[in-house]
Amino acid sequence: MPDSDIDAEENAEITDHADDAVIGRAFRWSAIAFGTIVVIVGIGVYIVTRPPEQGADKVTAIVAPETPEQLSATVPTVRFADITTAAGIDFIHNNGAAGEKLLPETMGGGVAFFDFDGDDDQDLLFINGTSWPNAALAKVSTAKLYANDGTGNFTDVTSGSGLDVPLYGMGVAIGDYNRDGKPDVYVTAVGANRLFKNVGEGRFLDVTEESGTGGASSDWSTCASWFDYDNDGDLDLFVGNYVRWTKEIDFQLGSTLVGLGRAYGQPMNFEGSFPSLFRNDGDGSFADVSEESGIRVANKATGVPVAKSLGVAPVDLNRDGWMDLVIANDTVRNFVLSNRWDQTFKEVGSLTGLAYDTYGKARGAMGIDTARYRDDGALAVGIGNFANEMTALYVEQSRPMIFTDEAIPAGIGPASRLLLKFGLFFFDYDLDGWQDLLTANGHLEEEISQIQKSQQYEQPAQLFWNSGADFGCQFIEVTSEQAGESLFEPIVGRGSAFADIDADGDLDFVVSQINAAPRLFRNDQNLEHDWIRIRLEGTNQNRDGIGAWIKVTVDGDVLWRQVMPTRSYLSQSELPVTIGLGKGSVIEKVEIIWPGGKVQEISEVPLRQLTVIVEE
Repeated sequence: MPDSDIDAEENAEITDHADDAVIGRAFRWSAIAFGTIVVIVGIGVYIVTRPPEQGADKVTAIVAPETPEQLSATVPTVRFADITTAAGIDFIHNNGAAGEKLLPETMGGGVAFFDFDGDDDQDLLFINGTSWPNAALAKVSTAKLYANDGTGNFTDVTSGSGLDVPLYGMGVAIGDYNRDGKPDVYVTAVGANRLFKNVGEGRFLDVTEESGTGGASSDWSTCASWFDYDNDGDLDLFVGNYVRWTKEIDFQLGSTLVGLGRAYGQPMNFEGSFPSLFRNDGDGSFADVSEESGIRVANKATGVPVAKSLGVAPVDLNRDGWMDLVIANDTVRNFVLSNRWDQTFKEVGSLTGLAYDTYGKARGAMGIDTARYRDDGALAVGIGNFANEMTALYVEQSRPMIFTDEAIPAGIGPASRLLLKFGLFFFDYDLDGWQDLLTANGHLEEEISQIQKSQQYEQPAQLFWNSGADFGCQFIEVTSEQAGESLFEPIVGRGSAFADIDADGDLDFVVSQINAAPRLFRNDQNLEHDWIRIRLEGTNQNRDGIGAWIKVTVDGDVLWRQVMPTRSYLSQSELPVTIGLGKGSVIEKVEIIWPGGKVQEISEVPLRQLTVIVEE
């Protein structure tokens, strides 16, 4: 017998003896344990069954809950007038709907304020859908461009502009990518996107092919933003994509409303889609760096894209001089793409607290914006969420990159829960220096009220007034008595953007609708508050100073504004920054923190007019 076999037999015998000893010890310990359990059970039975001891009755005092201190701040009366028709806006959004209930039909509505003709007033661009291919009753439609005469009256100048191209458009991003002083237009769509170069005299040239920014023809692109992610002085382009969608996939899912037939599909039933990042190479062409930049997040188990992006907010979250991205995703976690300074990003949403709600649940996130709305300078991220989900108000804590949702204590949470929020932005509508919040709302389904009595297809906007430093910068919901009835008339709200359209210093705004006319609201405040208005011109940094922060010290308070047209849902607001000062305030200091971190101090900024500040 080989030595190895002998060793095996000896080892087996030793193991058998060892097992017997172990079993014996285990039996003895089991007996002891059983006896112990019997004793414990007996004691327990005695305690439970023994007669209760007699003694004095104990009375527990009942203390009523403390009533929260009521905010004594008074919301100012600021009326908003619906001037859509009077201002010359006759645009009607076309979603191409013909009864098939295709998901993109209820998700569009981008709109932009921008000065396309260089006359220092804010013009308007509405992004449009069109009929689906092979539609029985085809209705061809295009985007609409309106020129502002400087007083808030608009003229349709679409024809011959180059923007009059039929496509199933979704959103828009405005930026001067070639540094020629003229803002260019990027339109996202179902299918290939389009880049239109502003060539002056009211004309735009389609440069999608030569620029390399069209994306895949199979993509459904939504949000987009121009920003300088590599700090080289020109604008790069981020494009968010929603879900993997085709008409065939939509029909295969077979979404229905109980008792009512076909419905728009729920996004959780579709696969996600990777976003795209295009690096500006400075010669009119872009490199698709989506893969190597780290912005594409896949499910580790399946490899399927996670993102279902509807909103993007470029902002320097950790104050290191490099632009990061916060991505609002629908029914999956939000992303935080942290800039690593080497042309790559790392997704850290869960570590920052921005990925989920307070209970660790993903929400239906739509529009997004950022602001420093409090007197402590803490950065806040506002996100509009689905019906029966509160608007999120994530606020920076004791150190950068750590956020907590403070929507409830800030006064926004419960009031916003019921509505379905799309467009969302911060703006100071009463020019008191403190940024307020507006959401544009509307449901997806026309028949939703038949199965959910608490929901309506058309829904009112919500406006929250910031009470200011004296009252902890709490928000108070504004009523029709304070802002006028037209603002709160129910609509199917989607995109939204703000601008001073009539050069009176206060901020007006527009809200788009699905398959209907937009609403243009003129701000008629007459509170006699002072204001300043600033537009930046970069020399080393990007031409419009996108991403810069303007810091104004007024009577000891510090007011912050970011130069950032990308706000809300699929939309762009004006580039100039308006800062309200209230009454009789004294400006102590104005500083510009340019992208990259360079600080430029301005000696004097005149009141009630536009000041152009050139980078030194």
